[in-house]
Amino acid sequence: MDGSTMSRGLLRVLTCGSVDDGKSTLIGRLLHDSQMIMDDTLAAITRDSRKHGTVGEEVDLALLVDGLEAERQQGITIDVAYRFFTTPRRSFIVADCPGHEQYTRNMATGASNSELAIILVDARKGLLTQTRRHSYICSLLGIRHVVLAVNKVDLVNFDQQVFDRIVGEYATFAAGLGFHTMVPIPVSGRFGDNVSTRSGNTPWYRGETLLEHLESVGVEEELTQIPFRFPVQWVNRPNQDFRGFSGTVASGAVAVGENIVVAASGVTSHVTRILGPAGDQKRAVAGEAVTICLADEVDVARGDVLAPIADRPAVADQLAAHLLWMDEEPMLPGRQYMMRIGNVWTSASVTSIKHRVDVTTLDHQSATRLSLNEIGLCNLSTAQRVAMDPYARNRLTGAFILVDRFTNRTSGCGMINFALRRATNVHHEHFLVDKAARATALHQKPMLLWFTGLSGSGKSTVAKLVEQALHRAGRHTYSLDGDNLRHGLNRDLGFTDQDRVENIRRVGEVAKLMVDAGLIVLASFISPFRAERQMVREMLGEGEFLEVFVDTPIEICMQRDVKGLYAKARRGEIANFTGVTSRYEPPGAADIVLDGGSSQPEALAQQVLEVVNRRLAAG
Repeated sequence: MDGSTMSRGLLRVLTCGSVDDGKSTLIGRLLHDSQMIMDDTLAAITRDSRKHGTVGEEVDLALLVDGLEAERQQGITIDVAYRFFTTPRRSFIVADCPGHEQYTRNMATGASNSELAIILVDARKGLLTQTRRHSYICSLLGIRHVVLAVNKVDLVNFDQQVFDRIVGEYATFAAGLGFHTMVPIPVSGRFGDNVSTRSGNTPWYRGETLLEHLESVGVEEELTQIPFRFPVQWVNRPNQDFRGFSGTVASGAVAVGENIVVAASGVTSHVTRILGPAGDQKRAVAGEAVTICLADEVDVARGDVLAPIADRPAVADQLAAHLLWMDEEPMLPGRQYMMRIGNVWTSASVTSIKHRVDVTTLDHQSATRLSLNEIGLCNLSTAQRVAMDPYARNRLTGAFILVDRFTNRTSGCGMINFALRRATNVHHEHFLVDKAARATALHQKPMLLWFTGLSGSGKSTVAKLVEQALHRAGRHTYSLDGDNLRHGLNRDLGFTDQDRVENIRRVGEVAKLMVDAGLIVLASFISPFRAERQMVREMLGEGEFLEVFVDTPIEICMQRDVKGLYAKARRGEIANFTGVTSRYEPPGAADIVLDGGSSQPEALAQQVLEVVNRRLAAG
């Protein structure tokens, strides 16, 4: 069999670009010309074309891909649609990605699994912002082969000058994106010009048709040629006589007898058995699901990565990565998210944004936050050390997602540039006198009482009364108040969302030290966001954090406002004022809820003292 007829295996293709560039129609044309449409399906879309079609009396091939009813009614693509088709030379999985900016997150999902991207451009409109954004995301997500499909050339009378101008502009823009190949093709998805057959309407184009190029392009990523990585998914222990580690080989290959290392711990061993679906096998390669047995009783858990001793991944708790933000809630440095990298879940936060990328010009811009669909180079910190590779080297061990801790939405996806090498001589110092010893000397159980509520809710007044009562009872206390700390420790912070996050992070660290000293700490802060209050809770030990929500209606808070701050905020004289121009997220399950609108401060303080005294007695 010669090279012209030999099958090249499976190719995963992404189609992307701006709205109405004709992505769905082009895929429909590929399916139609490859004779992959069943008669009943063709009959169905013929009927639907009369109802939802956009091409008059013709069959609207876009309806083959736009499977959701909402997509057909609106004439747009919302979700990623995957279609399979095959030719004698190759099999294909094509992802049709939405063009609207609001669905950029869906496009990134499709790009993460693709090997080649078809970037569509409407010949009448030329390059648009979304064209550039999708191209940049393709580059970030490791796609190295691109087809620039200048579509709807029939609507510009198959003008070569229009085609050449668009190709020149795109080549200039994409020069720094790292694509290995960029093949421009003039096409008409509606009429099939240069899709599967050469068009007589473009005698000036002598290159391959789109289908010919897809059938012949060599994009196979040799996962077996890059270093062995095996993220452990499950510790397989059916009985005392067997212990193996199950998962899928992410890259490379491993054989019985080879030496390996557990990346995070650095413990070494060698492979004694490899078990696949059919039983024992001598070797496993990328993509195979196997169970690996080791010679030694090493400590391996879900999420650990097995690797070659001589070529192991980096292991760190700080990293630099490009981050594509996918949540309507902006990304705020310092806020805690859940990160999934490989099979590991860990808490993580962005420590700094090095720059935001202007997807139109690829310029770097300063930024303090990332909003929906924005991309930035960020430094991140994780709660535990994790194994990682640069994304450019290994797409499987170099990618992660960030998940909102409360909504469980996928908030962002990241592509790791490198692990950050921080000082290796910085360790936690262990003292001869610990928290338990200090608490024993003070004859009390240390804890943090966190008072939260709107400005004017009465939280500071109640906190003062509680501390006074505890002091009279011989307890050792200390109060942290928002206004006081903004005169010193937090004097450099304003009231933007990102500054509020950093404000609470710093207060939490100070409170943690004071609890470690054995004190009962009373912190009175608006602390408007649940995520940061939860972050402080997780800094402390079990039972050491009491969230006290002073629930006072905003109307009463405004009546108590002797400084007139609410009125000024409503007039626009004060920006970022909680309850007016900045949101407050009330606790969902506070330890203590006080009715600050109908009870006197002394009665509210007594409610808190009853709970505190019970905990002190039990501790």
